Amino acid sequence: MAMGDKMKLVNSAIKVQKIQKSLEKEIIEVDAGDGAVIVQIAADMKIKDIKIDPSKVDLDNIHQLEHWLKIAIRDGLAKAKEIAAKKMQPLEREMQSLIGGLGNLGF
Repeated sequence: MAMGDKMKLVNSAIKVQKIQKSLEKEIIEVDAGDGAVIVQIAADMKIKDIKIDPSKVDLDNIHQLEHWLKIAIRDGLAKAKEIAAKKMQPLEREMQSLIGGLGNLGF
């Protein structure tokens, strides 16, 4: 591997770390059940907080609460995945060109 390619690889690794840190800080907030459940998920796919408004929950219908939780978590994770993919897209292209440039290693 040429020195220039090694530097590009190191720079790409640094960019990955920066993107990961930015994903940790980007918080998505999703609600379900007309605000009965609010879930905060970071763009790195980690749940940060779950809030339940007791005034909007019927304790005799726990299945509804469970359903709202599933919806909020599902939607939050989908948004987090979308944000992460957008942020990683330029780096993925860069890595593809770097990997393509390593094709002549004689294997």
